[in-house]
Amino acid sequence: MATLQQTTWRDRLEAYYYLCRFDKPIGTELVFWPTMWALWIAAGGIPDTVTLIAMVLGTIFMRAAGCAINDFADRKVDAHVERTKNRPLATGVISATEAVWVFVALVAASACTLFFLPIATFYCALAGLVLAFIYPFMKRYTHLPQVVLGMAFSWGIPMSFTAMGKPLDWTCWLLYFGNLAWTVAYDTQYAITDREYDLKIGVKSTAILFGKYDIQIISLLQATAVILIGASLYLENLLFPYGLIALLVVVVDFIYQWTKTNDRDPQRCFWAFRHNRWVGLIIFVGIFVALYFKN
Repeated sequence: MATLQQTTWRDRLEAYYYLCRFDKPIGTELVFWPTMWALWIAAGGIPDTVTLIAMVLGTIFMRAAGCAINDFADRKVDAHVERTKNRPLATGVISATEAVWVFVALVAASACTLFFLPIATFYCALAGLVLAFIYPFMKRYTHLPQVVLGMAFSWGIPMSFTAMGKPLDWTCWLLYFGNLAWTVAYDTQYAITDREYDLKIGVKSTAILFGKYDIQIISLLQATAVILIGASLYLENLLFPYGLIALLVVVVDFIYQWTKTNDRDPQRCFWAFRHNRWVGLIIFVGIFVALYFKN
């Protein structure tokens, strides 16, 4: 196994790539689609190009930054978990200090996109940065780190509203809390994958907190997400018929996830977690089509 002293600069750059999870875009997608929901709703259709590019780049940079600080926080436990034992910090390919500098560089890159957005978005981004930073450390202190992750993953929603000069109204917050519920649901699926190892090393999660009721609570969270997102679409006259059709497809998808994960098989739960990329896309398509015909 490589150590810090044995690596070349090429090895180090490759390790940075894996540190930022650019090889696993699922996390970026799960942040990207809710941000696009909000951006399209706030714009009342296709947003202007500059704002769209700034929000997309900000999403990519901040998700990568979150991965870097997450691996820094987990550097002493990842080596003990089968799924994470080959991450760059766990193997020693890069140092903890390097991971912190990668985090800082990505945050700086994300901050540069704010020059093209209103000042209100800058202030909103500060709260998002705090959430992204503290999330990885929450699993040591609370069984609800997935809630903090949900808050961070959903923060692109109020940022999108401010980017378009819109108030943070009921539509915004219904969408935000609907996405938060969905995030807790799919990240609990993810946490079930690692539950055996987390119990051994003392890491907390909703999968451990929910115990034998985990699948039922995931389904309840998914139902809550559909109701809240549906309510936000209703307020914007986007629910009937296209938003509703999209949400009904999502309900069918959630039922399918339940059939696949009801036995709590870790591999199937990880499959369900990854499958949620389609949920975000389906809702976006519903919003896009509803706005197209509304306008």
